[in-house]
Amino acid sequence: MSIEATCTQSPNSLGRRTFFQWLTYGLSAVASVVLGGPLFGYFLGARPRAVHWVPLDDVDKFPLNETRLKSFDNPLRQPWDGITALTGVYVRNLGVDEQGIVQFLVLAVNCAHLGCPVSWFPQSGLFMCPCHGGVYHVNGDRASGPPPRGLFHCVWRVRQGRLEVQAPHYPTLQDTLVSGEV
Repeated sequence: MSIEATCTQSPNSLGRRTFFQWLTYGLSAVASVVLGGPLFGYFLGARPRAVHWVPLDDVDKFPLNETRLKSFDNPLRQPWDGITALTGVYVRNLGVDEQGIVQFLVLAVNCAHLGCPVSWFPQSGLFMCPCHGGVYHVNGDRASGPPPRGLFHCVWRVRQGRLEVQAPHYPTLQDTLVSGEV
C-alpha cells in the first residue's frame, strides 16, 4: 500500500513562491522610485544650487593694484569640515573702468593642479603652490609647473560699498564658480 501525498491548491490562492516573487517585484519597484528620483534630479539638474554671497570688506580697503588674501568661514561648510571650512580668496583692485565702476580680480586660493592652497609673493608678483611647484602670474594665468590651467576666478559683486564673493567651493572646469547670477 502506498501513501500518496497530494497537495492541491485552490485556483484563487497564491503559492508561497509566487507570493515572495511578487513581494520582491513590489519592493524593487518602491526602491527604484525612492532612489531613482533624486538620482535623476541630480543628473537633470532639477534642484538648483543656492547662491551664497560672502561679504569680504569695504571697497576702499583694497588698495589699487595690490593683491590681498581675504579669509572667511565658508557658508557651504559641513559639520565635519573643521578648520578646512576656513577658506579664502585673493583680491586685487584693478581700478575704475570707463563707466566709473571699480573692477576686481578675485582668485580662488586653490591650485588648479590638485587644490593645494597657493601663496602670494608680492616681491616677484607670483602665486606659488608648495605641493608640486605650480607658479601663476599676478592675473592668475599659469606660468609654469604641472597645473593644466590658471587659477580659478571667483564671481564677485559690490553691494552697498562692500565687496562680496559667491561662496566658493573647490572649483572644477565644469563648475568654475562663474554663473549668470551676479
